Amino acid sequence: MMKPDLSTEIAGIKLRNPVMLASGTAGYGEDISKYCDLNRIGAIIVKGIALKASHGNPPPRICETPAGMLNAIGLPNVGVKSFIDERVPFLRQFDTKVIVNIFGSTVDEYGEVAGALNGVAGVHGLEANISCPNVKEGGIAFGTDLDTTRRVVSRIRKSTTLPLIIKLSPNVTDITSFAKACEDEGADAVSLINTLIGMSIDTATWRPRLANITGGLSGPAIRPVAVRMVWQVCNTVKIPVIGMGGITDSRDALEFLLAGASAIAVGTANFLNPSTAIEIADGLSLYMEERNISRLNHLIGKVKIPGRQL
Repeated sequence: MMKPDLSTEIAGIKLRNPVMLASGTAGYGEDISKYCDLNRIGAIIVKGIALKASHGNPPPRICETPAGMLNAIGLPNVGVKSFIDERVPFLRQFDTKVIVNIFGSTVDEYGEVAGALNGVAGVHGLEANISCPNVKEGGIAFGTDLDTTRRVVSRIRKSTTLPLIIKLSPNVTDITSFAKACEDEGADAVSLINTLIGMSIDTATWRPRLANITGGLSGPAIRPVAVRMVWQVCNTVKIPVIGMGGITDSRDALEFLLAGASAIAVGTANFLNPSTAIEIADGLSLYMEERNISRLNHLIGKVKIPGRQL
């Protein structure tokens, strides 16, 4: 059999394969490109960009947990102007799609950042982070209130013609209502899940392990939650879904694809093995070849639920 076709499409962005690097785990591409050939993955979602540069939260900002990691980095970034002038030229040399994660401290700031990136050569789409649990202004406050979610998505939509992906928070009662609100306001896709809010305490000092006290839990510990939410959202909205949350190998990625995700993003695993994304793409290809599956879309959403027709 010929090599299987792993290509997919998200929000009008055509990808050679469904494997992306998740925002916040691959920087602006410089360091990880030494270990992961960006030309072999579907896309890189660069770390969050705001209107102005910031240093993030004070340390300690990361600690390990069973089957996961807590972080309270706080979205340090170089600011949108420096990103366009100094970082985008590096990313342009690769034959991969570049999706820029954006955030703001007000609804209007989201719009301003989106507007600044509109039409920039080498930027193929935006992912708006309305769900970071580690910043005092904005962040999760946007992603856990339906009315605010609608306003911020609408504001960004009016500011850009770029494909627009909204990153959803799992820290809500019903994630499907937020996905539907994003679809209604003009989002082209949704990505999920961002981290779950967690806390860890050092029993020697009796102090929280993070200076921020709480942080975002990521890694394999959250994968079953993420797969469940992806499946629920895929059964609610018509726009494509990017699945993420604890993906470490091709079997993990397959769970998200079978649940309905059109693409997946690798996050925490990049810190352990920066070649994970390429290994996942190769693993998906081998899986399909062994089962005589010619196209990726023959897998997407094909989970077999007893009593339901495929």
